[in-house]
Order: sequence, then structure tokens, then C-alpha cells
Amino acid sequence: MHETPEELSELQALLEASLSRATSHLRSIVAENTLTAGQLTQILTGMCTLALSTVTAKGEPRISGVDGHFLHGKWHFGTAHSAAKARHLAARPAASVAHMRGEDLGVFTHGTVEILNPRDGESAPDWPDLRAYLKEFYGDDLFDWDNDVLYYRLHPHWMTVYAPDIAKLTPASQS
Repeated sequence: MHETPEELSELQALLEASLSRATSHLRSIVAENTLTAGQLTQILTGMCTLALSTVTAKGEPRISGVDGHFLHGKWHFGTAHSAAKARHLAARPAASVAHMRGEDLGVFTHGTVEILNPRDGESAPDWPDLRAYLKEFYGDDLFDWDNDVLYYRLHPHWMTVYAPDIAKLTPASQS
């Protein structure tokens, strides 16, 4: 867990506000089967495979997979500079991601991406810390972290969680 108490509070407020704005159908499914911000950040550790949704210039939806890391209450993910999703996000930074673990967990997020390490521009102030985390996770010699990949942070404006049985998601229950 990398979140500060303030970040946990902001995430909890987002989860509650998102659920209150959801359709009655979604609320009927999720309301009694959700997690708190604290529970969510304890479960979303390490790399989580995300389905990333972007939009083409013609307004056509595209979906692809990315390695996601949930840090400080936000999703972080990367891709190659030459990837179609990089072009889509540069032109249209709105994106959605979904992380699902079978029928046990669904985390659905809509927001706007921020490029953390642009090729021609100033990196985000926390990019060195994130790069250090990623190097520790993946290994230092995987590629040139500053030039070979673009990393993004998804600033969520809507997020909901479906988790009908938290016991199935906690490390103690998986041993």
C-alpha cells in the first residue's frame, strides 16, 4: 500500500460519489458487494493486468492490455511510443480501464491520462520515484525507462468496485 491517509480519503470519496451517480442497475449489483478504499489498496498490489479502452480519431473504441500498478489511489501503466494507444491518448486523453479477477473482483475506472515521462517535455515531478518503483519491480535493465516507453497516470473521475467476497481476495485466504 502506497497511499497516504489523504489519498485514501480522496479515493473513498471518489468510490462513494461514483456509486451514488451510478445507474440503479449497477447500484443493485455493486452496492452490497464493494470495497472500501483501504481494502482496495491492500488488494491492488504489484502488477494488475488492465483492459485499457481508448478511442480512435474516427470515434471507434479500441481495447488493449497493459500492466497496471495502483499507486497513490490511481492507475499507472506504460506502453511503447509507437503503440496505437499512445497516439490515441496523445490526441484524446480520456480513457477507461478495467481490472478483473474472474468473478471475484472488478475495478472499473474512467478518467483522463497524464503522460509522466514525455519524450519532448518535462517529466512529472514524481516520475523519478515511479521509475525507481518500476525498476525494482521489473528489473533495471529491461529497457531505457526514459526513452523506450511512455508511462501514464489515469486521474479517475469515476471508479467502482465489485467484490462479492473479500475473503477470496486477501492473502490469508489464498494460502
